[in-house]
Amino acid sequence: MSARDNILARLRAAPRSSAPVMPDVAGRLADRYAALRAPEADRFGTFRSAIEAAHAEVHETSGAEWPALVVRLCREKGVAMLACPPAGDLSAALMLEPDAPEIWGYGETMEAVKGRLFDATDAGITRAHGAIAETGTLIAWTGVDEPRSLSLVPPIHFILLDRSRIYADLLQAMTEEGWAGRLPTNLLLISGPSKTADIQQTLAYGAHGPKELIVLVLNPEGVAA
Repeated sequence: MSARDNILARLRAAPRSSAPVMPDVAGRLADRYAALRAPEADRFGTFRSAIEAAHAEVHETSGAEWPALVVRLCREKGVAMLACPPAGDLSAALMLEPDAPEIWGYGETMEAVKGRLFDATDAGITRAHGAIAETGTLIAWTGVDEPRSLSLVPPIHFILLDRSRIYADLLQAMTEEGWAGRLPTNLLLISGPSKTADIQQTLAYGAHGPKELIVLVLNPEGVAA
């Protein structure tokens, strides 16, 4: 009898239990994060603390003021070329601002834009689908309208987040939005700029992606930045 046969035989002979391996996981998680899931909970404060601890930069702004803020930050960080999603709403808003950097919309194939994207683009800007307060994580639904390369290739990544779409934890985001029935082909969970500790166990940022992650939190009307 081979080693594989021995292992399978032992598994078949092992006593079986009718009890679930992980009973009531959802219930236990709900109890753990009950305070953070309360309507009055400060999810934004929890999210901000967590993502800033991971070396991200957070700015509060509004739907009317974010273009001017992005242009100012681009000027301060020396961004000469900014890549936008192909839909055009972000690029149109930014182009109205004086002193805006050169802006282009990523609406072609990777083969057509890779030289410009990798060699000439200083920053990319995208929208976040939502965020997770517990871990300070941004949820990005990538696809034709939001190419994932915009958040993975340029040295600086600007991302717009609607404050009302900050969830307590991953489970709440999955259940309340019904992810089981409508996941995109590619989903990114972003918790700070890229980092690695492969070399001598020393944490380094920007080794294989953006060196800077700048989160622009859009406050609803009546909430001061």
